Amino acid sequence: MGTADIVTKEYMRGNAVFADAFNYLIYNGKKVIDPAKLKEIDPTEIALPFDDEEKAGKEKDGEDKNRKAQGTEWSSVKNESVRKKTAGRAGKKTDAVQRYRDLLKFVVIKQDERTSYVLLGIENQTDVHYAMPVRNAIYDALQYGRQVADIAAGHRRNKKELSGKNNGEYLSGFLKEDHIRPVITLVIHFGAEEWDGPLSLHEMMSTRDMELLSFVENYRIHLIDPAKLTEEQLNKFSTSMREVIGYIKYSKNKDKLLEFLRTDTHRSIEMNAVRVIKTITNTPIEVSEEEEEIEMCKAIEDLIAESEARGRAEGEVRGRAEGETRGEAKGMIEICLDMSFSKEDILKKLQEKLNISLQQAGEYFEMYGKHIV
Repeated sequence: MGTADIVTKEYMRGNAVFADAFNYLIYNGKKVIDPAKLKEIDPTEIALPFDDEEKAGKEKDGEDKNRKAQGTEWSSVKNESVRKKTAGRAGKKTDAVQRYRDLLKFVVIKQDERTSYVLLGIENQTDVHYAMPVRNAIYDALQYGRQVADIAAGHRRNKKELSGKNNGEYLSGFLKEDHIRPVITLVIHFGAEEWDGPLSLHEMMSTRDMELLSFVENYRIHLIDPAKLTEEQLNKFSTSMREVIGYIKYSKNKDKLLEFLRTDTHRSIEMNAVRVIKTITNTPIEVSEEEEEIEMCKAIEDLIAESEARGRAEGEVRGRAEGETRGEAKGMIEICLDMSFSKEDILKKLQEKLNISLQQAGEYFEMYGKHIV
Protein backbone atom coordinates (compact mmCIF):
# COMPACT_ATOMS: atom_id res chain seq x y z
CA MET A 1 0.00 0.00 0.00
CA GLY A 2 1.45 3.39 -1.03
CA THR A 3 1.85 6.44 1.20
CA ALA A 4 -1.16 8.19 -0.38
CA ASP A 5 -3.37 5.17 0.27
CA ILE A 6 -2.24 5.00 3.89
CA VAL A 7 -2.76 8.68 4.74
CA THR A 8 -6.12 8.97 2.98
CA LYS A 9 -7.42 5.80 4.63
CA GLU A 10 -6.27 6.94 8.07
CA TYR A 11 -7.87 10.34 7.52
CA MET A 12 -11.22 8.99 6.34
CA ARG A 13 -11.26 6.45 9.20
CA GLY A 14 -12.05 9.25 11.65
CA ASN A 15 -15.75 9.08 12.50
CA ALA A 16 -16.31 12.84 12.25
CA VAL A 17 -14.83 13.03 8.73
CA PHE A 18 -16.50 9.77 7.66
CA ALA A 19 -19.91 11.02 8.81
CA ASP A 20 -19.32 14.41 7.17
CA ALA A 21 -18.70 12.77 3.79
CA PHE A 22 -21.95 10.80 3.93
CA ASN A 23 -23.97 13.70 5.33
CA TYR A 24 -22.81 15.66 2.29
CA LEU A 25 -23.70 12.81 -0.08
CA ILE A 26 -27.06 11.76 1.35
CA TYR A 27 -28.38 14.75 3.29
CA ASN A 28 -26.91 17.73 1.40
CA GLY A 29 -24.65 18.60 4.34
CA LYS A 30 -27.28 18.35 7.06
CA LYS A 31 -25.87 16.67 10.17
CA VAL A 32 -28.03 13.56 10.27
CA ILE A 33 -25.46 10.78 10.65
CA ASP A 34 -24.03 10.93 14.18
CA PRO A 35 -20.27 10.17 14.25
CA ALA A 36 -20.71 8.64 17.71
CA LYS A 37 -23.00 5.98 16.24
CA LEU A 38 -20.54 4.77 13.61
CA LYS A 39 -18.96 1.40 14.20
CA GLU A 40 -16.12 0.15 12.00
CA ILE A 41 -16.43 -3.43 10.78
CA ASP A 42 -14.16 -5.80 8.89
CA PRO A 43 -14.00 -4.53 5.27
CA THR A 44 -12.79 -7.88 3.93
CA GLU A 45 -15.33 -9.65 1.75
CA ILE A 46 -15.02 -13.25 0.63
CA ALA A 47 -17.62 -14.99 -1.49
CA LEU A 48 -17.48 -18.77 -1.40
CA PRO A 49 -19.63 -20.80 -3.81
CA PHE A 50 -21.08 -23.87 -2.18
CA ASP A 51 -23.21 -26.78 -3.36
CA ASP A 52 -26.77 -26.85 -2.11
CA GLU A 53 -26.71 -30.63 -1.97
CA GLU A 54 -25.09 -30.55 1.44
CA LYS A 55 -27.81 -28.56 3.06
CA ALA A 56 -30.48 -30.25 0.99
CA GLY A 57 -29.53 -33.50 2.74
CA LYS A 58 -30.40 -31.81 6.04
CA GLU A 59 -34.06 -31.37 5.10
CA LYS A 60 -36.56 -31.71 7.88
CA ASP A 61 -38.38 -34.99 8.45
CA GLY A 62 -41.30 -35.64 6.12
CA GLU A 63 -39.78 -33.58 3.28
CA ASP A 64 -38.83 -35.21 0.01
CA LYS A 65 -35.10 -35.69 0.41
CA ASN A 66 -34.73 -36.15 -3.32
CA ARG A 67 -35.76 -32.52 -3.74
CA LYS A 68 -32.35 -30.87 -3.90
CA ALA A 69 -31.26 -27.45 -4.96
CA GLN A 70 -29.89 -27.05 -8.45
CA GLY A 71 -26.83 -24.93 -9.10
CA THR A 72 -24.80 -22.85 -6.69
CA GLU A 73 -25.33 -20.11 -4.12
CA TRP A 74 -22.85 -17.66 -2.69
CA SER A 75 -21.88 -17.68 0.94
CA SER A 76 -19.92 -14.75 2.31
CA VAL A 77 -17.30 -15.63 4.89
CA LYS A 78 -14.18 -14.20 6.53
CA ASN A 79 -10.74 -15.55 5.77
CA GLU A 80 -7.20 -14.20 5.91
CA SER A 81 -5.98 -15.84 2.72
CA VAL A 82 -6.66 -14.32 -0.68
CA ARG A 83 -7.65 -17.60 -2.30
CA LYS A 84 -8.82 -20.65 -0.39
CA LYS A 85 -9.51 -24.10 -1.75
CA THR A 86 -12.39 -25.93 -0.16
CA ALA A 87 -13.50 -29.46 -0.84
CA GLY A 88 -17.21 -30.25 -1.24
CA ARG A 89 -18.94 -33.49 -0.45
CA ALA A 90 -18.16 -34.82 -3.90
CA GLY A 91 -14.48 -33.89 -3.53
CA LYS A 92 -14.87 -30.88 -5.82
CA LYS A 93 -12.70 -27.82 -5.18
CA THR A 94 -14.08 -24.32 -5.32
CA ASP A 95 -12.33 -20.94 -5.22
CA ALA A 96 -13.02 -18.26 -2.65
CA VAL A 97 -13.20 -14.78 -4.13
CA GLN A 98 -11.83 -12.08 -1.81
CA ARG A 99 -12.06 -8.31 -2.07
CA TYR A 100 -10.81 -5.59 0.28
CA ARG A 101 -12.74 -2.38 0.76
CA ASP A 102 -10.92 0.66 2.12
CA LEU A 103 -13.40 1.34 4.91
CA LEU A 104 -16.75 -0.10 5.99
CA LYS A 105 -18.84 1.12 8.92
CA PHE A 106 -22.22 0.30 10.40
CA VAL A 107 -24.53 3.06 11.58
CA VAL A 108 -28.03 3.51 12.96
CA ILE A 109 -29.62 6.59 11.38
CA LYS A 110 -32.59 8.18 13.12
CA GLN A 111 -34.57 10.83 11.27
CA ASP A 112 -38.21 11.90 11.33
CA GLU A 113 -39.19 9.04 13.65
CA ARG A 114 -37.61 6.56 11.25
CA THR A 115 -34.72 4.28 12.14
CA SER A 116 -32.46 2.86 9.44
CA TYR A 117 -29.67 0.33 9.87
CA VAL A 118 -27.13 0.98 7.12
CA LEU A 119 -23.66 -0.12 6.04
CA LEU A 120 -21.49 2.67 4.64
CA GLY A 121 -18.33 2.02 2.63
CA ILE A 122 -15.66 4.41 1.35
CA GLU A 123 -13.21 3.87 -1.49
CA ASN A 124 -10.32 6.36 -1.68
CA GLN A 125 -8.90 6.97 -5.17
CA THR A 126 -5.83 9.12 -5.86
CA ASP A 127 -6.05 8.11 -9.53
CA VAL A 128 -9.07 7.54 -11.74
CA HIS A 129 -10.21 3.91 -11.77
CA TYR A 130 -11.86 3.26 -15.13
CA ALA A 131 -13.67 0.13 -13.95
CA MET A 132 -14.98 1.63 -10.69
CA PRO A 133 -18.66 0.76 -11.34
CA VAL A 134 -17.78 -2.94 -11.63
CA ARG A 135 -15.44 -2.79 -8.64
CA ASN A 136 -18.04 -1.21 -6.38
CA ALA A 137 -20.77 -3.51 -7.65
CA ILE A 138 -18.65 -6.49 -6.59
CA TYR A 139 -18.04 -5.01 -3.12
CA ASP A 140 -21.74 -4.36 -2.56
CA ALA A 141 -22.86 -7.70 -3.95
CA LEU A 142 -20.40 -9.56 -1.72
CA GLN A 143 -21.63 -7.63 1.30
CA TYR A 144 -25.24 -8.52 0.51
CA GLY A 145 -24.13 -12.12 0.05
CA ARG A 146 -22.53 -12.05 3.48
CA GLN A 147 -25.71 -10.73 5.06
CA VAL A 148 -27.85 -13.44 3.47
CA ALA A 149 -25.37 -16.14 4.47
CA ASP A 150 -25.13 -14.88 8.05
CA ILE A 151 -28.91 -14.80 8.40
CA ALA A 152 -29.22 -18.31 6.95
CA ALA A 153 -26.46 -19.61 9.22
CA GLY A 154 -28.26 -18.17 12.23
CA HIS A 155 -31.50 -19.92 11.28
CA ARG A 156 -29.73 -23.23 10.79
CA ARG A 157 -28.06 -22.99 14.17
CA ASN A 158 -31.51 -22.52 15.69
CA LYS A 159 -33.43 -25.23 13.85
CA LYS A 160 -36.69 -24.20 15.48
CA GLU A 161 -36.69 -21.05 13.35
CA LEU A 162 -36.96 -23.22 10.23
CA SER A 163 -39.67 -25.44 11.60
CA GLY A 164 -42.88 -25.20 9.59
CA LYS A 165 -41.30 -23.11 6.84
CA ASN A 166 -41.94 -23.81 3.18
CA ASN A 167 -39.42 -25.62 1.03
CA GLY A 168 -37.97 -22.45 -0.53
CA GLU A 169 -37.34 -20.88 2.88
CA TYR A 170 -35.89 -24.10 4.27
CA LEU A 171 -33.48 -24.66 1.39
CA SER A 172 -32.25 -21.08 1.18
CA GLY A 173 -32.25 -20.45 4.93
CA PHE A 174 -33.62 -16.99 4.16
CA LEU A 175 -37.21 -16.48 5.33
CA LYS A 176 -40.00 -14.31 3.96
CA GLU A 177 -39.76 -11.96 6.92
CA ASP A 178 -35.96 -11.62 6.76
CA HIS A 179 -34.40 -8.37 5.56
CA ILE A 180 -30.93 -7.21 4.62
CA ARG A 181 -29.37 -3.82 5.36
CA PRO A 182 -28.68 -1.24 2.64
CA VAL A 183 -25.07 -0.79 1.56
CA ILE A 184 -23.94 2.61 0.26
CA THR A 185 -20.46 2.97 -1.21
CA LEU A 186 -18.89 6.39 -1.72
CA VAL A 187 -15.82 7.02 -3.90
CA ILE A 188 -13.64 9.96 -2.89
CA HIS A 189 -11.25 11.16 -5.57
CA PHE A 190 -8.14 12.65 -3.96
CA GLY A 191 -6.84 14.19 -7.18
CA ALA A 192 -6.81 17.69 -8.71
CA GLU A 193 -7.61 16.52 -12.23
CA GLU A 194 -11.27 15.99 -13.08
CA TRP A 195 -12.53 12.41 -12.86
CA ASP A 196 -13.00 11.31 -16.45
CA GLY A 197 -13.90 7.67 -15.79
CA PRO A 198 -17.34 6.08 -16.16
CA LEU A 199 -19.89 6.70 -13.42
CA SER A 200 -22.15 3.80 -14.30
CA LEU A 201 -22.09 0.26 -15.65
CA HIS A 202 -23.89 1.32 -18.85
CA GLU A 203 -21.13 3.85 -19.61
CA MET A 204 -18.61 1.01 -19.62
CA MET A 205 -20.50 -0.93 -22.29
CA SER A 206 -19.95 -0.57 -26.02
CA THR A 207 -23.61 -0.93 -26.96
CA ARG A 208 -25.88 2.13 -26.93
CA ASP A 209 -29.01 0.18 -27.73
CA MET A 210 -31.34 1.60 -25.07
CA GLU A 211 -33.94 -1.09 -25.67
CA LEU A 212 -31.31 -3.72 -24.88
CA LEU A 213 -29.79 -1.74 -21.99
CA SER A 214 -33.20 -1.42 -20.36
CA PHE A 215 -32.77 -5.10 -19.41
CA VAL A 216 -29.26 -4.54 -18.00
CA GLU A 217 -29.11 -3.29 -14.42
CA ASN A 218 -27.19 -0.01 -14.39
CA TYR A 219 -24.99 0.16 -11.31
CA ARG A 220 -23.97 3.77 -10.58
CA ILE A 221 -21.16 5.03 -8.38
CA HIS A 222 -21.41 7.90 -5.90
CA LEU A 223 -18.42 10.22 -6.29
CA ILE A 224 -16.88 13.23 -4.56
CA ASP A 225 -14.61 14.84 -7.14
CA PRO A 226 -12.76 18.04 -6.02
CA ALA A 227 -12.42 19.49 -9.52
CA LYS A 228 -16.20 19.50 -10.03
CA LEU A 229 -17.27 20.92 -6.68
CA THR A 230 -18.44 24.52 -6.43
CA GLU A 231 -17.79 26.88 -3.50
CA GLU A 232 -21.38 26.33 -2.42
CA GLN A 233 -20.87 22.57 -2.35
CA LEU A 234 -17.56 22.86 -0.47
CA ASN A 235 -19.31 24.89 2.21
CA LYS A 236 -21.63 21.96 2.91
CA PHE A 237 -18.78 20.08 4.59
CA SER A 238 -18.57 20.77 8.31
CA THR A 239 -15.16 19.22 9.06
CA SER A 240 -11.67 19.52 7.56
CA MET A 241 -13.08 17.76 4.49
CA ARG A 242 -13.75 21.27 3.20
CA GLU A 243 -10.09 22.26 3.51
CA VAL A 244 -8.75 18.97 2.15
CA ILE A 245 -11.07 18.84 -0.88
CA GLY A 246 -10.79 22.59 -1.50
CA TYR A 247 -7.00 22.56 -1.24
CA ILE A 248 -6.78 19.73 -3.77
CA LYS A 249 -9.20 21.57 -6.07
CA TYR A 250 -7.13 24.78 -6.08
CA SER A 251 -3.68 23.21 -5.62
CA LYS A 252 -2.52 24.26 -9.10
CA ASN A 253 -3.56 27.90 -8.75
CA LYS A 254 -1.72 29.81 -6.01
CA ASP A 255 -3.97 32.89 -6.07
CA LYS A 256 -7.23 30.93 -5.90
CA LEU A 257 -5.79 28.67 -3.22
CA LEU A 258 -4.87 31.59 -0.97
CA GLU A 259 -8.25 33.21 -1.59
CA PHE A 260 -9.94 29.96 -0.60
CA LEU A 261 -7.87 29.56 2.57
CA ARG A 262 -8.30 33.20 3.62
CA THR A 263 -12.08 32.84 3.53
CA ASP A 264 -11.91 29.58 5.50
CA THR A 265 -14.06 29.47 8.61
CA HIS A 266 -11.74 26.90 10.24
CA ARG A 267 -8.55 28.60 11.42
CA SER A 268 -6.80 25.27 11.87
CA ILE A 269 -7.14 21.62 10.86
CA GLU A 270 -5.95 18.32 12.32
CA MET A 271 -2.63 16.78 11.37
CA ASN A 272 -4.22 13.79 9.60
CA ALA A 273 -5.81 16.26 7.18
CA VAL A 274 -2.48 18.07 6.74
CA ARG A 275 -0.78 14.77 5.91
CA VAL A 276 -3.32 14.15 3.14
CA ILE A 277 -2.78 17.63 1.69
CA LYS A 278 1.01 17.31 1.90
CA THR A 279 1.08 13.85 0.31
CA ILE A 280 -1.47 14.43 -2.45
CA THR A 281 -0.37 17.91 -3.54
CA ASN A 282 3.37 17.63 -2.72
CA THR A 283 3.15 20.80 -0.63
CA PRO A 284 6.23 21.04 1.64
CA ILE A 285 4.23 21.68 4.81
CA GLU A 286 5.99 20.77 8.03
CA VAL A 287 3.99 18.11 9.86
CA SER A 288 4.64 18.10 13.57
CA GLU A 289 4.14 14.93 15.58
CA GLU A 290 3.84 17.03 18.74
CA GLU A 291 1.10 19.43 17.60
CA GLU A 292 -2.45 18.25 16.90
CA GLU A 293 -3.47 21.04 14.52
CA ILE A 294 -2.01 23.59 12.11
CA GLU A 295 -3.26 26.93 10.78
CA MET A 296 -3.26 26.22 7.05
CA CYS A 297 -3.58 29.75 5.66
CA LYS A 298 -0.63 31.05 7.69
CA ALA A 299 1.43 27.94 6.85
CA ILE A 300 0.88 28.41 3.11
CA GLU A 301 1.49 32.17 3.23
CA ASP A 302 4.77 31.50 5.06
CA LEU A 303 5.75 28.95 2.41
CA ILE A 304 4.96 31.41 -0.40
CA ALA A 305 6.82 34.25 1.34
CA GLU A 306 9.83 32.00 1.87
CA SER A 307 9.74 30.91 -1.78
CA GLU A 308 9.49 34.49 -3.02
CA ALA A 309 12.34 35.62 -0.75
CA ARG A 310 14.48 32.74 -2.00
CA GLY A 311 13.62 33.71 -5.58
CA ARG A 312 14.64 37.33 -4.99
CA ALA A 313 17.94 36.25 -3.43
CA GLU A 314 18.67 33.92 -6.32
CA GLY A 315 17.76 36.69 -8.75
CA GLU A 316 20.18 39.10 -7.07
CA VAL A 317 22.96 36.52 -7.26
CA ARG A 318 22.19 35.90 -10.94
CA GLY A 319 22.08 39.67 -11.53
CA ARG A 320 25.50 40.18 -9.98
CA ALA A 321 26.93 37.31 -11.97
CA GLU A 322 25.37 38.65 -15.17
CA GLY A 323 26.79 42.11 -14.47
CA GLU A 324 30.26 40.69 -13.99
CA THR A 325 29.99 38.68 -17.22
CA ARG A 326 28.83 41.72 -19.16
CA GLY A 327 31.73 43.81 -17.86
CA GLU A 328 34.23 41.13 -18.80
CA ALA A 329 32.67 40.76 -22.26
CA LYS A 330 32.80 44.53 -22.84
CA GLY A 331 36.48 44.68 -21.96
CA MET A 332 37.37 41.71 -24.19
CA ILE A 333 35.48 43.14 -27.17
CA GLU A 334 37.14 46.55 -26.86
CA ILE A 335 40.64 45.03 -26.63
CA CYS A 336 40.01 42.66 -29.55
CA LEU A 337 38.71 45.49 -31.71
CA ASP A 338 41.73 47.63 -30.89
CA MET A 339 43.87 44.71 -32.01
CA SER A 340 41.85 44.50 -35.29
CA PHE A 341 40.36 41.04 -34.56
CA SER A 342 37.59 39.97 -36.91
CA LYS A 343 34.04 39.57 -35.61
CA GLU A 344 34.26 35.82 -36.01
CA ASP A 345 37.44 35.67 -33.90
CA ILE A 346 35.94 37.90 -31.22
CA LEU A 347 32.81 35.74 -30.97
CA LYS A 348 34.93 32.62 -30.69
CA LYS A 349 37.06 34.12 -27.88
CA LEU A 350 33.95 35.28 -26.01
CA GLN A 351 32.51 31.75 -26.14
CA GLU A 352 35.78 30.18 -24.96
CA LYS A 353 36.65 32.63 -22.18
CA LEU A 354 33.17 33.22 -20.77
CA ASN A 355 31.74 29.77 -21.48
CA ILE A 356 28.67 31.22 -23.22
CA SER A 357 26.68 30.33 -26.34
CA LEU A 358 27.27 31.81 -29.80
CA GLN A 359 23.94 33.62 -29.51
CA GLN A 360 24.91 35.24 -26.20
CA ALA A 361 28.32 36.20 -27.59
CA GLY A 362 26.58 37.84 -30.56
CA GLU A 363 24.30 39.85 -28.24
CA TYR A 364 27.32 41.13 -26.29
CA PHE A 365 29.06 42.09 -29.53
CA GLU A 366 25.99 44.07 -30.65
CA MET A 367 25.95 45.90 -27.33
CA TYR A 368 29.67 46.74 -27.05
CA GLY A 369 31.23 46.44 -30.55
CA LYS A 370 31.97 49.86 -32.04
CA HIS A 371 33.43 48.83 -35.37
CA ILE A 372 34.80 45.85 -37.21
CA VAL A 373 38.23 46.07 -38.72
